[in-house]
Amino acid sequence: MTLDAGLDGGNFGRYALRLAAAAVVGFLIAKAYRVSSRRPPAALDRHATTLVLLTVLVAMTALVVDDSVARAFSLVGALAIVRFRTILEDTRGTAFVVFAVVSGMAIGVGNWTLTVVGVPLVAVVALGLGFLSAGKAGMVVAQQLVVRLGGGRDPEGVVGATLRKHATSWQLKRTTTVRQGAALELIYRIEMSDDAKPIALVSELNGLEGVQHVELGEA
Repeated sequence: MTLDAGLDGGNFGRYALRLAAAAVVGFLIAKAYRVSSRRPPAALDRHATTLVLLTVLVAMTALVVDDSVARAFSLVGALAIVRFRTILEDTRGTAFVVFAVVSGMAIGVGNWTLTVVGVPLVAVVALGLGFLSAGKAGMVVAQQLVVRLGGGRDPEGVVGATLRKHATSWQLKRTTTVRQGAALELIYRIEMSDDAKPIALVSELNGLEGVQHVELGEA
């Protein structure tokens, strides 16, 4: 048996067709995500690229496994060492990841009926929900806010009123001491409407008593 014995025309054509189909479906999923999501363009681009690659890679995984139980267990063991450090804050983003995984798996195993019926249906539902959400509210932009306070100050008492004024929602993600414990650094994930003024938020926070440093950037 030669090294390239598996490169017969039947397998080659089948693999090429399924991976190409996975790439096309991945682009469709990414496009549906971009259109239906209300997030900054940079964050959308990163996640959209991940969705395309994920769809193709899952399809390739299904082709590797094929009908072999042994390969499936070996693959699970190999992938178990992979660790992902990015946390999806948006539940819509998580849903699209599942969408990409299921679509890639369907294509990889050759379930064309499910692919042709399921992918457009889910995409249309996602687009419809996105348009409904957009009709009820303006675009919501998620950002990371870093505030440094002098030691001994109550964060809610200092910045709470300002956050309520400028942000639609916020969540304290991490707290740490800096300057050998003399200051407290707070990291928030905040959401602001598209007509909000980030400069006004930063300026107002900088003017508060006890605030030593403010930084606002992409989440």
